Amino acid sequence: MQDIVLGDVTITRVVEYHGHVGLSPGAFFPDASPETWREHEPWLAPDFVDPAADEYVAAVQTWLLRSGGRTILVDTGVGNHKDRPGSPVWHHLDTDFLGELAKAGVRPEDVDLVVNTHLHVDHVGWNTRLDGDDWAPTFPNATYLVSRADFDFWNPANGHRPRLGDGNRNVFEDSVAPVREAGQVLLWEDRHVIDRDLRLELAPGHTPGSAVLALESGTDRALFVGDLLHTPFQIVEPDTNTCFCEDPAEAAATRHRLLGRAGDTGALVVPAHLAGHGGAEVVRDGGKFAIKAWAPFARL
Repeated sequence: MQDIVLGDVTITRVVEYHGHVGLSPGAFFPDASPETWREHEPWLAPDFVDPAADEYVAAVQTWLLRSGGRTILVDTGVGNHKDRPGSPVWHHLDTDFLGELAKAGVRPEDVDLVVNTHLHVDHVGWNTRLDGDDWAPTFPNATYLVSRADFDFWNPANGHRPRLGDGNRNVFEDSVAPVREAGQVLLWEDRHVIDRDLRLELAPGHTPGSAVLALESGTDRALFVGDLLHTPFQIVEPDTNTCFCEDPAEAAATRHRLLGRAGDTGALVVPAHLAGHGGAEVVRDGGKFAIKAWAPFARL
């Protein structure tokens, strides 16, 4: 099952990629000691780490939401045919993502809203696709919701030097600017209400404008947290950041705050890259957190 219903919102998991991403856990999460990884490795393998290859395991997936009569995509993955010299795993990727979206009953023209939780290479790729020699919006009838803080940070004209460096090379130019030029980008600040069940809130640290999409419908709750978490290791060890977090202290503080909120409200935590069951319910465990139950999506 790759569909679940929370209140009045239907959520479908659409997977673009699943597997290694070319980084060991130690390289991806330098805050964590090898001893701590070894302690947790038995339950993290094989869904989230491949010990034999010493590789972190991830999914690149889009969360398809049907809410208030609208079709909404949360993040758009890597995209096809993109020139990514600083990200070899994503360089000229060629997947059947649009075919997977079609299996979920959605054509590009059906999409009403696209939420980019932030503007990293693996979250905005299908914002555009090739039309001849040009990059054009993949979803011609959609409004793309982008935080102003991230738009300004990643705009090359502003001269920032991000930690991701060459890993995000060409991304703004081929996956963000064409949509902006088409008049389809809505820049928001602080928070943005989508409908009675969904709202966007800033969750900075991983990037300056990283966002969380909060779902509150009836008695059901969920938090689509983007890259606040890359692995469930960060639930049980919430001070652990990735090597790509722009402000590590802020990223850890945001993670603690939102995991605490999820633990207190029973919200399902739905990150962008969790393999396995794709998300989890959490509970407080002293100053850390524990996994109460996995999300009911089918295990990858």
